[in-house]
Amino acid sequence: MTHKLTAEFLFDDLTPDEQWRAERVESILPELRAHAEEADASGRFYEPHRETLAEAGLLGLVIPTAYGGLGGTLRDLAAATFAMGTACPSTALAYFFHCSTSSRGLLALDAIREGKFRDDEAPVVRAFAENVLHRMGTRKQLLGNFASETAKSSRSAVFISTEAEKVAGGWILNGVKSFGCNTGVADAYLVAAKLKGYDTAEGLAMFFVPRDAPGVRERPQWDALGMRATASHGIILENVFVPETEALAIPGAFVKLMETSRGSLMGNQPAIAAIYLGAAKAAFDDALEKTVSMTFEDSGRPIATSSFHQELIGKMAMHLETARLWLRRQIDLETHEPPLAPKTEVVQHWRLAKGTISEACFEVATLALKMTGTSGTANRGLIARMFRDIAMSLVMAFPAERGRLEAAKTITEGAETKSFTVRA
Repeated sequence: MTHKLTAEFLFDDLTPDEQWRAERVESILPELRAHAEEADASGRFYEPHRETLAEAGLLGLVIPTAYGGLGGTLRDLAAATFAMGTACPSTALAYFFHCSTSSRGLLALDAIREGKFRDDEAPVVRAFAENVLHRMGTRKQLLGNFASETAKSSRSAVFISTEAEKVAGGWILNGVKSFGCNTGVADAYLVAAKLKGYDTAEGLAMFFVPRDAPGVRERPQWDALGMRATASHGIILENVFVPETEALAIPGAFVKLMETSRGSLMGNQPAIAAIYLGAAKAAFDDALEKTVSMTFEDSGRPIATSSFHQELIGKMAMHLETARLWLRRQIDLETHEPPLAPKTEVVQHWRLAKGTISEACFEVATLALKMTGTSGTANRGLIARMFRDIAMSLVMAFPAERGRLEAAKTITEGAETKSFTVRA
């Protein structure tokens, strides 16, 4: 019998090329799994994983081969983050945020092809896009992607107050980024900021900031409940200079990239949900293995055969399939050619899917605790770690309740919810 790849739980229709890329991911899972407990306990990103990912070529997973990458798509990224999520969700999340940076290059090139930029703007946009792609593919850099901030808005999911002021030869950045994986370990950070003088999304711009650039400081370490090894504590920017060549500061460029995306925000978001599905699958498998291998003293039968455990197993299987189907549908909506639905419906589905997947996966982890009893509730151990990691999905980006509310507004008002606002 042919050994199945971990990713085949999510995708039972991998193409030969996708299978080849999934095999690269499979090859590093033992290394991720071996250090997951250590990374979680320390609350720090396990830095040797940078080389593990780079040597496997995975830092360029979704980068075209012309730029030194493996030529993968959202399907490959979701397959990778799902598989990594079964081993170490923290590393999977840090990896996702690295890979999400690719959209700033890929969407920029798509926007040029679609004629969204003037002839004098296109070369600047192309240079920035190729900078992104070569960093990830040819140069095998690990990147941080910083958008989120502490300041919140009632009108949007992400509120940008970090400001960029034009100076001779470049820009000066000031602000605080409250969340961004790979803080202190990335080679460079891709920072979203608003151009001084703008108070709408038209003023959003992107800047590459070296990790050790003058004026860049890390925020205090975050003693998080779960996803503890993502290095997501964020950065403080104080009069940080960024040269023109490391910026995409054309007014309206950021919005044009968002318009080009087939999915929510800049795309790739389903690959976050895939991490939590991977964690839930690992919790299910671990709970099942434990209760099948343990037997009752009086009957000698596996504990998993009791009516109580059978009920829990059935519920867990149902929730896993619920999450898997919602995720597969979202990925199909964002990758199928020709497109299956207009963008408004794709975003609406994501608003519903993200929360549904998160809640279903968390329910699996909760039931895994019930299956294994008090022995499964130590702070260390796979199930406890997956339980805490999946709990983070309930609040990350937006809770299920907010997603359902925004989907309902889209349905009733026929208007897509804005994704970004800026502070005037």
